[in-house]
Amino acid sequence: MTVSSQTPVQHGPLRPIELATGAVLGGATVGLVTVGSVVPFAAALQLVAAVPMGLLAYRHRLRASSTTTIAAVLVSFVAGGLVPAVNLLSVAVIGGIIGTVKRRRGGILAVLGLSLLAGLAGAAFSVGMLLLFSRSRQLVFDAIRNTAGGLENLAARQAALEPLGRAVADFTDTVLRWWWAWIAGGIVAGILVSGMVSWYVLGAVLERLNWLPGRDLLDAPEDNRPVEPLPVALREVSFRYPGAKTDALHRIDLTVRLREFVAVVGHNGSGKSTLTRILAGRPPTSGTVTRPGSAGLGVTGGTALVLQRPESQTLGVLVADDVVWGLPTEIAAGVDIEGLLREVGLGGMGGAETATLSGGQQQRLAVAAALARRPTLLIADEATAMIDPQGRRELVALLAQLPKRHAMAVVLVTHHEADAAAADRVVHLENGRAVEHLPAWPRPVCEPRRRPIGETILELRDVHHTYNRRTPWEAPALHGINLTVRRGEALLIVGGNGSGKSTLAWIMAGLTVPTQGTCLLHEFTNVRPTHRRIGAVQLAFQHSRLQLQRQTVGAEIEDWGGHGSLAVSRALDAVRLDRRLTGRSIEELSGGQAKRVVLAAIAARRPQVVVLDEPLAGLDPAGRADVVELLGRLRDSGLTLIVISHDVDDMAVLCDRTVHLSGGRIPETEAPAPYFAPQPFDTHRPEAWR
Repeated sequence: MTVSSQTPVQHGPLRPIELATGAVLGGATVGLVTVGSVVPFAAALQLVAAVPMGLLAYRHRLRASSTTTIAAVLVSFVAGGLVPAVNLLSVAVIGGIIGTVKRRRGGILAVLGLSLLAGLAGAAFSVGMLLLFSRSRQLVFDAIRNTAGGLENLAARQAALEPLGRAVADFTDTVLRWWWAWIAGGIVAGILVSGMVSWYVLGAVLERLNWLPGRDLLDAPEDNRPVEPLPVALREVSFRYPGAKTDALHRIDLTVRLREFVAVVGHNGSGKSTLTRILAGRPPTSGTVTRPGSAGLGVTGGTALVLQRPESQTLGVLVADDVVWGLPTEIAAGVDIEGLLREVGLGGMGGAETATLSGGQQQRLAVAAALARRPTLLIADEATAMIDPQGRRELVALLAQLPKRHAMAVVLVTHHEADAAAADRVVHLENGRAVEHLPAWPRPVCEPRRRPIGETILELRDVHHTYNRRTPWEAPALHGINLTVRRGEALLIVGGNGSGKSTLAWIMAGLTVPTQGTCLLHEFTNVRPTHRRIGAVQLAFQHSRLQLQRQTVGAEIEDWGGHGSLAVSRALDAVRLDRRLTGRSIEELSGGQAKRVVLAAIAARRPQVVVLDEPLAGLDPAGRADVVELLGRLRDSGLTLIVISHDVDDMAVLCDRTVHLSGGRIPETEAPAPYFAPQPFDTHRPEAWR
């Protein structure tokens, strides 16, 4: 059957993006309401609990909001009892009203109308329950009358207070006589007032959050045919994202058959990931995709995806749990978990915690979890991008063997030409088009050092670190690290996945306090631990997008310290980004651009030391060369760089010295960097960053 461009289905069962968003936002609401209800002095959390539910209603249809509300109320009742459950229902109603009205572009009158209906429904339910449980109601009313009578008796002992006590008793009697009117009116009035206040407060918050990504890039129309994704044939397939001016894919012809290992190679932005989405079931803008049945993404016997960041696919606490996570109980019971783990090289690790796995091991676990679903088509989208060279070779070898062992096909998407060597067929993409060969990729080069290295600026003394210390889940990460870094030096710290590189980076930046030893920052006349000088040592995350929190590039740089348009422009100049990017959304940046924006923001902050955790991860060779050249210029400005990486060949041209980290230890003593007489350099001078 042939599939062409179609509009995604907006009716019927909840789509995966709705289920995922509902689970995350519903869980956040449960946490806020439960903690706010049961923890003293934390009631203020309930004031913001309506934001997640409002955002859900703003982004998705009523079915998603109502399903999430029901599940969240049940969970909060189990976790905290009746009071949190009632509170959650209240904030869900208010959030749902505001979000729905905002999505439909309504106004305050719509909010008042919906709030009135919700208030009447709540009042009817409350009064009905009190009428139904009349004996319990009478017990509560008797307790209230006794309390009012007691106050009246106490007040009667003082002549001046006697009228007040009598008034309290009379008022209580009136309220209890007309209890149904007071309760119903109070509920209606409360929801009306809450709706009006939330319209101005919560509505403004939702508008500010509207820029956050909410599209499901794998969203596809429902396909009721039997699951049978192979063979799949693409003919003249093009794809253009909504709002884009050019095609992400243009007239692609490709056929994938059973038991094939196909590699798709291209630069960042060449259309590789878009091609995987077409193979996974998303319809093209033009052209045809022919397969005998449905793609069956995530369905047993269908299509499985292994993505670039393995930790984003890890859900189970234990390795064995993660392999069958999400499978129906009857199917999970028949999975040979240990057999799958042995096949991917994780034999005997079923009881290990997923948090203790290295990046390469996490990717192997993701493959095992995919195999548990017995896929006919396995797509690995940049699955080798974030792991060390040895782990990359092992993962590619594993993927190459799968079509030989199972009735399946594997499509590997990569920007490493070497990864494609074992493939039966290689497809090269450039600017969304299939080409015979890719242009020669540049190797990173760096100009010779122009500024001398100075005195010690960072010093680690006998640093140890253990996660979950003194618990059954204790996991040592670093053992007795001694290291000295000089001002203006570019230091490369290399090691495989799981060697402790990222832990060391966080300790250097002061974001993690070592369990033993100390990391000291020498600031001309003062020597202080880095965790007491947060910001003096800046950390550039491996995943740059996680570090960008504002809506636009300019707002991000200003938030870091680049006050004013001139400072923002200078920061962009320092990393060779076009000043016209100032107003661009963070969501529209490529991986390489995101890394440069982080460096521009750090430059605006003017730190003394920058620690870069895997700065080349996920970049194609051209992007790697650009980043290495950029870091070379920052080094020559006098900035101290500490590069945590497993890309030794690419970073060696930049760095003055290399330290090897293995198993949380530095096995040999490296020769210190050559010392030059320090020259005046002030990192707080703007011209130092030019």
